[in-house]
Amino acid sequence: MNSILGLLIQIINLFQFILIIYIIGTWLVNFNIINTGNRFVFSIMDALYRICEPSLNLVRRYLPVFGTLDLSPIIVYLGLWFLKSLLIEYWPR
Repeated sequence: MNSILGLLIQIINLFQFILIIYIIGTWLVNFNIINTGNRFVFSIMDALYRICEPSLNLVRRYLPVFGTLDLSPIIVYLGLWFLKSLLIEYWPR
């Protein structure tokens, strides 16, 4: 059972890492530091978009609009952190 717990925690850690990379990548694209005209950059950002956006859209449905400020990545990251701590605390030993 502990190996399943370890696998779930690693999956959550991986998704948190991918989410942070996606957030930084969107900032770099929005500030024109990297260009999505480059096929490699476009393919990486497209893959990250397809991985991260379903969870972000789920949270965006219930959050109020704050103009251009998007709080959904913070909520998703904190939710993953909370889920990970719940798994560690309540997983049967």
